[in-house]
Formats: sequence, structure tokens, C-alpha cells
Amino acid sequence: MSFTDLFESGEHRSNLGHFASLVYIAESHSGIVESELALLQRFARKLDITDEEYEEVLKDPKKYPINPPTSATKRLERMLDLFKVILADHSIDAHEQVLIQRYAIGLGYSEADAKALIKRSIEIFTGGLDVEDYQYLLNK
Repeated sequence: MSFTDLFESGEHRSNLGHFASLVYIAESHSGIVESELALLQRFARKLDITDEEYEEVLKDPKKYPINPPTSATKRLERMLDLFKVILADHSIDAHEQVLIQRYAIGLGYSEADAKALIKRSIEIFTGGLDVEDYQYLLNK
């Protein structure tokens, strides 16, 4: 086995754990709705999840551990993926907030940083931006 194979294997395990977290969050509020299922299928392709792995994860997403990436950008990307799944049904309930908080900490964010990131992300995703923030994002 080459060094490249080891890296790809580790990255795939990380992607599989991330995908399982997405599935777990999606099903946390009485099952996966159609809009979430469509997103999960896209994420499976993006993360190179095979059809067999996809089916296994759907059966029991809790059996896959979180393997946090070392890159801050990659961690933030994983949080963005979770928010896309959570907000596919255009709402975030208290249970989902608890789950995403746990996941953020599992990714390596401190409790305070996780809370701030989640609070700000909810504001952004639900249209809670003020004019200055909106203008900043448009000009970026």
C-alpha cells in the first residue's frame, strides 16, 4: 500500500464520518424529508460515498465516528454542509441546534467558538443580516 493510498483511505473515512453526521442530523426530526434526501444524495457524490456505503449509513449513521479535518477551512466547509442539510426544510429546531453544537465541538471548535459560529450562521441563513453585512458579502 502506497502513502497515497493511506491518505486517500483516511480522507475517505473522514468523508464517510461527515456524511453519517449529515444523515444523523437530517433524520433527527422525525425522518428525512425529500429536500434533505436530495441534498444527501448530492453530498454522497461530492464525498465519494459508494451506493453500498450510502445504504449502510442510512441504516445506522451513529456507528460512524467524526474524523475532524485539520484544516480550519475544511472544518468550516463541514459546518456549512450541515447547515445546508438542517435548513433544507427552512427551519432549525432546538434539537438540531444541540446536535450541530455537538458536531462543531467534535470538529475541534471550542464551546464558545461553536456557539458564536452557529449563532452567526443561523443569522446568515435565515436572513438576519443587517445592511452592512449584506453589503460586505455582496462586495466580497
